Amino acid sequence: MFNADNKELEGITLRVYLYIIRKGKAVGPRDVMKGVQLSSPSVAYRHLQKLEDLGYLKKSRYGEYSLKKRASLRDYMWISKYLLSKMLIYSIIFLIILVIEFVIFMIHYPVENYTFKVFFLLLMIITGFAMSVFGVEGFLQQKRLYQTIQV
Repeated sequence: MFNADNKELEGITLRVYLYIIRKGKAVGPRDVMKGVQLSSPSVAYRHLQKLEDLGYLKKSRYGEYSLKKRASLRDYMWISKYLLSKMLIYSIIFLIILVIEFVIFMIHYPVENYTFKVFFLLLMIITGFAMSVFGVEGFLQQKRLYQTIQV
């Protein structure tokens, strides 16, 4: 479902990785086992080792793992410690454009002719449609991401 630049980062390993980022501090195998609902600490340890081998985690001398670098996931962007759908970001950009278009329309409304008003209304409808499409797709991607984390 979530393709990373590295094909090794998927399934349970991806869930473990996202859990560690969401946690924001060093974690051990038992914490990961409980947080990701794995069957045993050894399963968690195997995925932590895999993430360490891939270079995403570093292990302390106390056996806890912390984030070393962020993975690049296709269709998602990191904003602080949050993973957001690019579609959602595009929707926000279109919303800003729509607000700017509306302000320009209101400033020019009293002085412009009918053709300008119709053209600008059509432009705002198209921008609003694009914002809606990206917003719905972004929301669905975020929902799938949270379902992956929660499972």
